[in-house]
This record gives sequence, C-alpha cells and structure tokens, in this order.
Amino acid sequence: MKAVIQRVKRASVSISGEQISKIGAGLLILLCVVPDDTEADLDLLVKKCAKLRIFDDEEGVMNLSVADVHGEILCVSQFTLAAAVRKGNRPSYIGAARPEIAIPLYDRFCTELSAAASTDVQKGVFGADMQVELVNDGPVTIIIDTKNLV
Repeated sequence: MKAVIQRVKRASVSISGEQISKIGAGLLILLCVVPDDTEADLDLLVKKCAKLRIFDDEEGVMNLSVADVHGEILCVSQFTLAAAVRKGNRPSYIGAARPEIAIPLYDRFCTELSAAASTDVQKGVFGADMQVELVNDGPVTIIIDTKNLV
C-alpha cells in the first residue's frame, strides 16, 4: 500500500460541485492499493497512520498522533500513486490494484483506521472524478510505501 499523509487544517471532497465529505484539523490520506498488498500491509499502514506523531505538543514539537489531538481523518482512494513514469511521458497505472481487490482493502483500511485512531474516517468515492480541497498545515506531508517498511 502506498499513502500520502498530509496534516491539514481542513479538507473536503466534492463530486460535480457537491461536497460529499469534509473534515476539520487532522489527516488527509491519499491511499493506493497495489496488487500484492496483504493483510500485513493493511495492518502496518493502519498502525502507522494512527500513531504517526506529526502534531505539535504544548512545546511546539511534533510529538502527538491524530488520536492524541482528537483530529479528524479523510481518506481518498488514489490509484495514480502507483504511476510508473520511467518510460516515456505518459504514466502507466498498471501497478495499481484492480477495483475488485482495491475496494475491499480501501474500505477495510478506513474501518480499521477509524477504530485505531478513535475517530470516524470520512471517505471519497472510489473511482469517482473527485475534487479534493485542503489546507495543508505546516506543511507536513509524509509518504509511506508499506513495501519499504519491512
């Protein structure tokens, strides 16, 4: 699994001009499932996202997790994180999992992250043409590929 995690002041997802989800301060997670992702990848990424200490403590040090600050979470599926750009100028997305694999893992990731972080996880719509708006806080942006964590 690949994820771009952004600490945000606020974020929202709209489709065709209609806002379908929004959060206040917390995390915006762009998530990509790849074909060889396993339960272990899902568990690892859930734990990392829930416990990642990227929020300031009372001394201004990034020492708190999203759960510690009672932050909100918005998770958006993003197959383009699997883009291969080594050859030519047109990205190839064959590295992303097919919907029959990706959708259940995306849904489980959101459900398990909600439990691990003790907050509801707002979602985008898998496969939809979404407009994502955010105010990045910091900016703080972390990129995680579970294949690089083991």
